[in-house]
Amino acid sequence: MTVDAVDEPFRTQLTVRLREGDTLLGVALPGPCTFTSGNDVDILWMGPDEYLVLAEPGRQAELEGALSRESAPVVVDVSAQRNVVRLTGAHAADVLAHGCSIDLEVLPPGSCVQTLLARTGIVLMVREDGYTILVRQSFSDYFTAWLADASLEYVS
Repeated sequence: MTVDAVDEPFRTQLTVRLREGDTLLGVALPGPCTFTSGNDVDILWMGPDEYLVLAEPGRQAELEGALSRESAPVVVDVSAQRNVVRLTGAHAADVLAHGCSIDLEVLPPGSCVQTLLARTGIVLMVREDGYTILVRQSFSDYFTAWLADASLEYVS
């Protein structure tokens, strides 16, 4: 199989608004259109003072408590807002190119962009081994069907 899509259900997702600071949860804050990783979390830059913290399932309370101790002014649990899909394999970028106008060849690992994929708003993370896609819950069934269709020619 040259494309593999794996659903990562129930990921912890916290939106953090922060105007000042260099780190969150001991991880350096990312710059525009990037994400940073460490201490078992990913921190995505979502806007000038907005970050999304991704972690394993069930860590909401633990991370909210840690963020409040760091004096993060606003923390909102948005774990139920988006589904997370990991797309890997030799043709993962080819599948995404079927419905995404972003030139994936110029995005280095560590990039994070908000874009449209098949007319669906997504957050796309570029990793060393593939892509992580965050898609709104309400578009999840449509996205899954689109992804299956776009992958057909690359599945052996």
